[in-house]
Amino acid sequence: MNNDLLFDFTVDKAAQKVFITREFDAGLDLVWDAFTKQAILDQWAAPAPMRSKTKYMNFEVGGRRFYAMVSPDGQERWLLQKYTSITPKTNFQLYNSFADKDENPELPGSEWDYNFSEQEGITTVNISIYNESLERMERLTDGFTKGMMLMLKNLDDLFSTLSQKS
Repeated sequence: MNNDLLFDFTVDKAAQKVFITREFDAGLDLVWDAFTKQAILDQWAAPAPMRSKTKYMNFEVGGRRFYAMVSPDGQERWLLQKYTSITPKTNFQLYNSFADKDENPELPGSEWDYNFSEQEGITTVNISIYNESLERMERLTDGFTKGMMLMLKNLDDLFSTLSQKS
């Protein structure tokens, strides 16, 4: 596993945006699938010790993913994502909001823009997140930063496990 992979996390409060750039020691197809397929997302997309539990996912423009981050004691924190744009293998965009268990969104939410590229077997994912509310962004930033780092570490571990199996 390559320990020299880029990880940059920048918060621009004035623009109400978070920018994440992350390299993975894995091919583009696998990284794309890890971000767009329910079976793989549920293996990494929650900060440990929580786990991701998708109720449903329809990865197409206008489609949605409704999922929970579940704590070890069973508490669920639901999220709703609506896919607004998809260009296979290079980009997808979504609108993200917290929700209750009945899919009622807690607004305001955030707009996520994911961009994927590969060079020499290293895949780079650039994510920009626009928060509709500066207050929401400030409230979430500390926990979000740590949670995102833990989730991406989960993904590194998953890629490492998958590469050992092949």
